Amino acid sequence: MEIISTSAPTVLDVISTKELEKILVDEKLFASEEESLVRVEVLGRLDGIVKDWIKRVTMDKGISDEEQIQEATAKLFTFGSYRLGVAGPSADIDALCVGPCYATRHDDFFGKLFRMLQETPLVEDLTPVPDARVPVIKFKFNGVSVDLLYAQLQFSVIPEDLDILQDSLLHNLDEQTVLSLNGCRVTDRILSLVPNVRNFRSTLRFLRFWAKRRGIYSNAMGFLGGVNWALLVARVCQLYPDALSNVLVSRFFKIFAQWKWPNPVMLCPIQYQAMPHHVWDPRSNQRDRKHLMPIITPSYPCTNSGYNVSSTTLRIMQAEFQRAKELCEEIEAGKRTWITLFEPYHFFGSFKNYLQIHIAAKSAGDFRQWKGWVESRLRQLIHMIERDMGGVLQCRLYPGDFSENSVKSSSQCYYFMGLGRKQGVSPQDGERFDMRLTVEEFKSHVVWMYSSWKQGMQMHVSHLRCQDIPDFVFPGGVRPPKSLNEKKRKRIEVIESRKLKKSESSTAGHSSDQKSSQTESGVALDGSNGLKSSPSVEPSTSSVSSSTSASSHPQRPAVSIETEDDDATTVSQAQNFNQVGATVAAALATGTISSFCQNESLEELKPPELTAPCFKTAFVATQKPIIKLQFSSLVK
Repeated sequence: MEIISTSAPTVLDVISTKELEKILVDEKLFASEEESLVRVEVLGRLDGIVKDWIKRVTMDKGISDEEQIQEATAKLFTFGSYRLGVAGPSADIDALCVGPCYATRHDDFFGKLFRMLQETPLVEDLTPVPDARVPVIKFKFNGVSVDLLYAQLQFSVIPEDLDILQDSLLHNLDEQTVLSLNGCRVTDRILSLVPNVRNFRSTLRFLRFWAKRRGIYSNAMGFLGGVNWALLVARVCQLYPDALSNVLVSRFFKIFAQWKWPNPVMLCPIQYQAMPHHVWDPRSNQRDRKHLMPIITPSYPCTNSGYNVSSTTLRIMQAEFQRAKELCEEIEAGKRTWITLFEPYHFFGSFKNYLQIHIAAKSAGDFRQWKGWVESRLRQLIHMIERDMGGVLQCRLYPGDFSENSVKSSSQCYYFMGLGRKQGVSPQDGERFDMRLTVEEFKSHVVWMYSSWKQGMQMHVSHLRCQDIPDFVFPGGVRPPKSLNEKKRKRIEVIESRKLKKSESSTAGHSSDQKSSQTESGVALDGSNGLKSSPSVEPSTSSVSSSTSASSHPQRPAVSIETEDDDATTVSQAQNFNQVGATVAAALATGTISSFCQNESLEELKPPELTAPCFKTAFVATQKPIIKLQFSSLVK
């Protein structure tokens, strides 16, 4: 395992790390002592229920020997954020129940144990998910959310000193059991591979908080989840074994802003065993070769935990890594403070157009199952839209759901997807984006394939303009006043500065030449230096619903709307609008708008993953004009 730096922490590092920790405390990201005690109590009571369950199963199997009944036992293990030691307030507990060979998953775990949980006081929202890739029972116990998995091992009696990291446990086990065991095995292996567990936990807390604030924390929606972030942080900890959290956070962004994906991130060499379980190997497996962001788990069977990442979500995360890297450089130079790194991404102010996905069911139980199914497939809708729109339109899904009430609804929720033009693609006159067939395909081939579909399970998709976004998505249900975001403010400051320099060094005649009409990449300036565009038309907000009756949703005509890419500059909000518009066009024409390249070198020794790029592509941020899109109704 190569190491980049073993430098000891300085006094400034200690001070900077304390500033970071203060942010976590101020944001209340640590569970209180009372909450921690409740979780310990819940695990203790659940362990008692599991042990009582296995004795009942033993007797039901016809075993009458009293000694064998007393020896019968099942063990409870934890994994995920709770086991890693980074669980915050209201975090759930991921638990694994390990049972003997005669206790089956279908009849005993989802049968007898499920019924016992139903009869247990303080257990609510009980939801079995037996058909999932990793079968699970979800419930709340005394207010604590629990995801309970099951592994049926090849033992007649589970040993008290069972070592779950032993590879020999996996012999003759089916895929679902191996996947159920994988969570605990990966978590324990990560903790054994990091050089300093305390620094690892602190850094992981920072990165999880940052990812949630920037809207890129969700494995189900194609971003990265808890285990993915843990593996990436653990890799940086290996490269800087003696560094404190402030250095680890900064180096995290420096490394992964330049990482040459799909080179894999690995904490240790991939392990192979004489067992039939699938191991990630792009040399022999064509499916593995298509993975875009391989983050390999360290325990056998080694798999890619980032298999859900798509080209869209990878692009978004790379941009966020680059932004954070630049901010960390300014923080280290004393120009900014750590709090600026954790500024939230303003999703509902970054796009002009959105898709609203409304999910509903008749009962709370049906809704929980239906919501989980649809949510896990929304990333496929993004892929289908970008595919059918020729790659011109790009989507960004908000990694979370909303309810119309302040309290989460038990039978409906909303998801939102931002729509913007691909960077660097020029708009075409009369260009249309008709998503009706795409949404219909998504419904028929993805959503309605749900084998447990019931009457009342619905999904509606509708197009919204930014100003039509419902108020309940904003904190407290209050829509914030319109304001320039940080990127727009900085761009306007640059424009104003350049304008001032030009006015000081140019003659009056030269200045008048600059004010002439120009056209660059679709930005047209009239004689008055104002941006010239077609007047916008209010869009239809009709929806594509799950109803089979077409008459309830009449056809609406296509509409022309004026939109702006999520990264485009809103120069119209600056003072002296006309002069600023002329300056922007002049800067575009002369190529003076600054750009950045992701292939910037590291200050220290670079690991092999950074020096052997898989792709020779320089990512350049280009200035983009206000563009005109045409959305037709999404109603069939």
